[in-house]
Amino acid sequence: MKKLFDELSYKVSKETTKQYSTSFSFGILALASSIRNPIYAIYGYVRLADEIVDSFHEYDKSKLLKRFREETWDALEEKISLNPILQSFQETVHQYDIDRILIEQFLNSMEMDLEKIDYNSDLYKEYILGSAEVVGLMCLQVFVNGNKEQFEQLKPFAMKLGSVFQKVNFLRDMKDDYEILGRCYFPDLDISSFDNSVKLSIEKDIATEFKETLEGIKMLPGSSRFGVYLAYRYYISLFAKIKKRSAKTIMTERIRISNGAKISLMMSSYLQYKTSLL
Repeated sequence: MKKLFDELSYKVSKETTKQYSTSFSFGILALASSIRNPIYAIYGYVRLADEIVDSFHEYDKSKLLKRFREETWDALEEKISLNPILQSFQETVHQYDIDRILIEQFLNSMEMDLEKIDYNSDLYKEYILGSAEVVGLMCLQVFVNGNKEQFEQLKPFAMKLGSVFQKVNFLRDMKDDYEILGRCYFPDLDISSFDNSVKLSIEKDIATEFKETLEGIKMLPGSSRFGVYLAYRYYISLFAKIKKRSAKTIMTERIRISNGAKISLMMSSYLQYKTSLL
């Protein structure tokens, strides 16, 4: 039965999310049950593409990504895929009328990861747009359930939130990105000159963006507000922990938030939500 395959496809996307990101798993659990599956589908899709360019070192990444791109468009055109992650994603795209341009921009950024790029300001913005901001917009189309006016109103906040999450990830992952993948995303940065002064400059940019996002979270529908706020709290906490470390430490270890701390964050965030502090 087709229904059984559809259910299996969403379960695969859900399991992918759980395996790769406990933080997003916690956040999705805090969403209304009616929108969890489509968000799992979006995360599973972007994670699969990300794994191609970040992890499959013994294979032809360019060939794999090209095939993934082709299979994406085939799935969207035919409204079916034998790849469970693509199947759940194409169903989500059609159900919530997700703009195909967002998917194209995302895939373009993944393609940028196939080459060693010396990022300037323009390329940095282009990469963040495709790798993070458009993913926020895909999720937003699910959150507003087709309400175009609400989408346009919340669009800049969703993009900003995706951007600031990505920048925190860049700072957290500087060591692995450079040593394993040969990448440094921050514009015009020679990794040998990364010191506390440079780190502080990056942190000021991130802090400014964080301040601009909370207003948008408060405007989200009730079905998604708490889940997105929980993700926001997680990244704020991760950022606070990163700020306490030196530039040297950032380049020698990966900063993490323990699962116990994440559960504590969930409880305190829920208390704020229920007492109308959010």
